[in-house]
Amino acid sequence: MSFDPMAAAVDWLDAYRDGDIEIILAMYADDAVVHCGCGGMKTISGRRGLREYWVDRMKNYPASRLDNLQPTADATIISYVSRDGIVSAILTFNASGKIAALSCGPSN
Repeated sequence: MSFDPMAAAVDWLDAYRDGDIEIILAMYADDAVVHCGCGGMKTISGRRGLREYWVDRMKNYPASRLDNLQPTADATIISYVSRDGIVSAILTFNASGKIAALSCGPSN
């Protein structure tokens, strides 16, 4: 069975909306990096950093409905509605199907 990055992006958003931090963290590669432009640019890495980031995101910036989903040559762009508006997230996956990088910020 092959890996489907579009389905993985939807699973990521579902876990975010459900507030399931363990599912979210399990989706990330050990060396994953997050570049977040929501509320000021920040870069997060490491398991502890990712956990702290996601605890904050789920508490203070919950996601609601899917806005848009698009594949690119090497990533998946998923946009969703949060309390502050639409957020666009670019998920890049490694060969094992884990999230290697997340870049997110307010959608223009």
